[in-house]
Amino acid sequence: MKKIILTASLCLCAVLVHAQAKKTMRQLIAENLSLAEKQYTYLSRQVPANDMPRTYQDGKSINSNMVWWTSGFYPGTLLYIYEYTKSPAMLAEAERRMKNLEAEKTDTIDHDLGFKMFCSFGNAYRLTKKQHDKDVVMAASNSLSMRYRPSIKSIQSWNKSEKFNCPVIIDNMMNLEMLEWAAHNGGSARLGAIAVNHANTTLENHFRKNYSSYHVVDYDLSTGKVLKKKTAQGAADSSAWSRGQGWAMYGFTMMYRFTHDARYLKQARGVAQFIIHNPTLPADKVPYWDFDAPGIPNTLRDVSAAAVYASALLELGQYTTGAEKRSYIDVAKTILYSLSTDAYRAKLGENGGFLLKHSVGSIPHKTEVDVPLTYADYYFIEALLRYKKWYL
Repeated sequence: MKKIILTASLCLCAVLVHAQAKKTMRQLIAENLSLAEKQYTYLSRQVPANDMPRTYQDGKSINSNMVWWTSGFYPGTLLYIYEYTKSPAMLAEAERRMKNLEAEKTDTIDHDLGFKMFCSFGNAYRLTKKQHDKDVVMAASNSLSMRYRPSIKSIQSWNKSEKFNCPVIIDNMMNLEMLEWAAHNGGSARLGAIAVNHANTTLENHFRKNYSSYHVVDYDLSTGKVLKKKTAQGAADSSAWSRGQGWAMYGFTMMYRFTHDARYLKQARGVAQFIIHNPTLPADKVPYWDFDAPGIPNTLRDVSAAAVYASALLELGQYTTGAEKRSYIDVAKTILYSLSTDAYRAKLGENGGFLLKHSVGSIPHKTEVDVPLTYADYYFIEALLRYKKWYL
């Protein structure tokens, strides 16, 4: 019943988007950032001092410790809000939370240090230029490099388990940004070389002919050979998990920014075409949780995937021209207008303080299903700020 009601409510989104479209992008950005400041002020009061917000479900806030992979998105979002509003309170709250997060700079338990440390300390250094924040990013980059496996020329994502020998997931492309930034800002050139090697291996092994990506590629560490290609969060091993396609498009666009390697731009463009011309992508450009999900159209959307798409497409528009460039910007705009409607965006004081609704963490694991997620808010606000910077 919940899915049917949700699908019916989203059918109204075209009408709501049309109403929102009467606003200019400048007005839309201002409206969203003003609401974000108020929502995150409320959110900051709900979360214990030693935790990070994770989601809000069944009327309850669900928080995480610093080890959890999303722990950097909350301070990162606060910093984005501060970048626009110059609110001292937003900066102060971000810095308070980052004091607890800093210890993660030496964590080598998995590959998520880029998400945790660059979204937070990386943005902090960009905005305030405090040497300490840069030092944290450098330390985290060196820690992440310890998960590089020369035999497969990749960073191992998860540790060995009963299911996987040496798994590498498409999400890992996102963590390469921290390594590249470190290498370009005084860190070891080895960090950049690791990022390039990982991107090249991903390019070779993660993609199908139609530019869709597998979620997990498992390797034999002794030989470097691919053992299997699977999914952990998608509908099937052979399906195109929606957020995973966003990680791929964003990751290769970002790698082109640092390296100017034409192969990376070609890959990002190919993934973009797969997404925006996919017959299952709804008119409002907010995808179902998997492009091959059973039950389409009577299944859940993933707002977090849409937010990642918008941000990535806006950067991809910086490296393309003509009708192709326009198409990327137009799809991103459609997403931003869609996510600014009542169908997807919370009203003041609702949603536990989060900005966006209707994201999907992992349906196969039955976790974080149809709830707000910190990274949905983060990439939505990032996309709004990118539009303001590049296209206004």
